[in-house]
Parts: sequence; C-alpha cells; structure tokens
Amino acid sequence: MMSSEPDPDNNASPTAGAWVGGSTVGTLFRQRALIDRQAVAVIQDERTITFGELNARSCRLAIVLLSRGIQRGDRIAVLTRNCSEYLEMLLAAAKVGAILAVQNWRLADDELTHCINLAAPKLTIVAPEYVATLDRLPIEATDRIVVGRDYEMCLANAGTREPNVSVDPEDGLVILYTSGTTGLPKGALINHRAMIARAMVFMLDLGLPAGEAFVAWAPFFHMASTDHALATLLRGGAAIVIDGYDPERLIRTVQDHRIGWLPLIPGMLENFVGVLRDARPSIKGIRTIGAMPDLVPPHQIAEATELLQAPYVNSFGATETGLPPGTGALIPIGEAPSDLAKRQSSFCEVKLVDAGDQEVPIGTPGECAIRGPTVFSGYWRAPETNAKDFRGGWFHMGDVFARREDGRFEFMDRVKYMIKSGGENIYPAEIERVLLSDPRVDDAVVVRRRDDKWGEVPVAAIALNDPTLTAEDLKTQCRDALAGYKQPKDIRFVAFADFPRSTTGKIQRHEVEKWFVDDQTDK
Repeated sequence: MMSSEPDPDNNASPTAGAWVGGSTVGTLFRQRALIDRQAVAVIQDERTITFGELNARSCRLAIVLLSRGIQRGDRIAVLTRNCSEYLEMLLAAAKVGAILAVQNWRLADDELTHCINLAAPKLTIVAPEYVATLDRLPIEATDRIVVGRDYEMCLANAGTREPNVSVDPEDGLVILYTSGTTGLPKGALINHRAMIARAMVFMLDLGLPAGEAFVAWAPFFHMASTDHALATLLRGGAAIVIDGYDPERLIRTVQDHRIGWLPLIPGMLENFVGVLRDARPSIKGIRTIGAMPDLVPPHQIAEATELLQAPYVNSFGATETGLPPGTGALIPIGEAPSDLAKRQSSFCEVKLVDAGDQEVPIGTPGECAIRGPTVFSGYWRAPETNAKDFRGGWFHMGDVFARREDGRFEFMDRVKYMIKSGGENIYPAEIERVLLSDPRVDDAVVVRRRDDKWGEVPVAAIALNDPTLTAEDLKTQCRDALAGYKQPKDIRFVAFADFPRSTTGKIQRHEVEKWFVDDQTDK
C-alpha cells in the first residue's frame, strides 16, 4: 500500500507523508540490533533474547513469510496470548511490508469471525490452545503456522539474511480492532510512520531515557502493549512479556528491573494496590505508572503512586492516535487529584470544533479533531467511516473537550457514546445488537454505570412484548455472542413508553443513566 496510491480495498486515508525519510520499523530495528547487539531485548519468564538474536529470529520469520507467498500489503492474522514470538512476528511483518491483524482471543465466535474475515488474511499464526477455535469458525481456510514446535521448525529451516523488500513508511504494520459504533469491531490500520512517531512522543512526553524496560502484561491486541513494547525496543530498552495480570510476577519485575512506564488500569488497580500494601516490595525504579485516571478513584491514584514511588500518567489517547491528544502531564506522587484537565501531547495539532466543524472559542465545548504523525491511516475497508471521520484532513475523535485559558483541556463528554470498562472500549450498539435480535424485545438501550473496580460497566434497560423473557435469558444470549467484558452487569425492564426520547425519537442515554444511579443510591 503506497502513500501515493492507497489500497482500493482498504480506503484508509493516509494522514501524513513519508516524514521519516524512508525509515521503517524494520530498518530502524535492524540499526538498533547493530548498536545494542548483546543487550537484552525481550524477557519472558526465565528466557531472555538479545537484540542480535531478536533481529536474527525476525529475519528468519521474514524469510518464512516470503517463502509462504506473503507479499507487501498482505495480512497475517495472529491469535495468541502474550508471548515473545509476537514481537518477532511484528518485526518480521515490518521487514516484508506485511500487516499483522492482531486478534482478540477474548471475543465470542461471531465477533472473532467478523474480525478475521474483515482482514482477509493470507496466513494465520495461532497458539496451540486456539487451533480448535479457528477450526470451528466460518472463515476461509488459510496457510497456518502454530506457535511452538511448528513455528520453531519453520525458523530453523530459514536463513537469517535481511529480506530485500522495499517498504514505505506509509505501509500498514498492524490492524488493532476497536469497538464499532454499529455493533461490530472496526480495524484501525497503524502504519510504520505512526508507530515510529508514537515511539518518539512516548519517550519525550513521559521523559523516558534509553535502556529502561517496559512491562507488556496487557494483551498485545491493545495499543498499550503493542505500541509501547515496540517503542521500547526501538530506543534500546527491554520488553518484559507477561501473559496477563499477574500481581506476584509484576512485583518481582519492579524489584528486578528499572521500568520506564508501568501500565496500570481500572479493574486491576484496586487489587494491585492491596497486594503492594501487603508486600511492600523494594522498587528498583519506575519512571511513570498508570493510565486513564478519570476512571480511577483519586485515593487509589494517591496510594499507588506512594507505594510505587512514581507519578501517575494523566492520559487521554486512543488506538487511532497513540498517546495524543492529551497525555502530556503527570500526577505527582501522593496526590489525590481533583483536577484532571489534560495537557496536550507533543507533535500533534488539536482543535475543538462545533457541529459545523468550525473551531470553538476557548472555554466552549467542542469535538476534538487531531492531526499529526502519530495518527493512524484509517479503518480497514471502511470508506464511508473514513470519509466522515477524516473530513477536512483532521481525524475527528468523537470526544468533547473545552480548552482552558492555560491551554489545558477538560474532558466533557463523548459524541460517540462509549463505555470504557477496565481499559476496554465498549460501544452500546455491540450489546444492543444482541438484545434486539430477540423478537420478544421491543426496545433496548445500553448505558454506562460507574463501577469502583472497572471504572464503568455496561447496563441495559429493556422493553418487552413477552413477560416470560427473563434477565437471565438475555444474559445467556449475551454470553453466547459477546466477550465477557461486554456482558451487561444489570438489566432493568421498563415500559416502552417510559423511555425518555428526544424530539426525533432517539432514546436519551444520559437520562437512562440516572435510573441506574438511583438504583445504586437506593441500595
């Protein structure tokens, strides 16, 4: 996919030219391997891989990909939990110009089928535990490599020479899936240029020097681990791979390694603070911790920073934009913040616009529109969405802010109503699609409810035409069709006429939210 001639199958709108002068993730990592050949690049359990070894293994995999017919722009579906091999896949794809479509193993079968078919991969790399999952999905069969013995045999039989493939900075590198406003996930295409820029902004805005490690415990199908593990490797630090939230292992890690950024998210923070409080580990050194402070009780932020002796990142970013637009400030150690206004990230332009896309004055709420080198290329095979979201050459995020006189901006609301639960983005339409598929449901609306553990959780109000339908019936349908974190945590039955509606007949979600607040208050 060339920047001068976008892939017609993708219709993703490039947002910047080849500003990095032709450098790609693959070429830059090759240089890093020459500089720090003997330094440790990856740690998982008791295994360590040096930069020289990681480059050699990624070259071997790149040769395997070429031998399997993978060409520039081809997609490779990846269905694995966190493992060091994922970083080899990422670098190998970078070297040959292929695109990793990183699958969320937590999704239900229908969702996973949609995501894989959307990418139309030519090859699938899968962990052994998910082979049966792939076999039962109604997807087109592809060439397949199974992580483990099959994967290692492929590498052993390949050479270590650098592939001779011309790759452009605007070529796609990964597709990470985001929740869809229409009920199905969208694939956000992130190219080499954006990944390199994200690495630079990450280092600058969080004050991270070369050599400090990153702990990739969050799933690689999220930007947090993919973006920042790669950024850490490109600046010469080690990526420490942990398969999911494991508090004991995280504690051992912060005792043994100097960490640049330790991601902590709603849903795990309360438990982790409790473990830290009991363990009182000796911290080797952490530069920054945390993310999404708006969804975390302030007292937890204060205690976490005290226990880990590191400030908390006052972040606001997205899969589509990286750390920008608003991750330029830190919450000091021991502070329970009462003001979470955001400081604009470096190397991006932000404007707040009204419904007519006119910039609003300071102090007036407006939708956040952003442009800059960290912004993604567009949604995969979604031309209508791209035309709307990239109108005027700016990516419109769907989030409403008001800029203050001091330049900071305050989050007000979401144009695209979204629930952020434990670091996961959930659009109500995803759940409503399932609820409304039952003919006994006349109408349904899903809203967010504040939750001490997860920040927010989805809850549903439903109007029935058959009183025999129960909340448990609907929850069973949701369990069969949706990932666990998308399950409505509460279902309330109401009369159809009781739904608060606008003059155009749309249900007013914010009014429905109040019902669930009242329910909590009454308990």
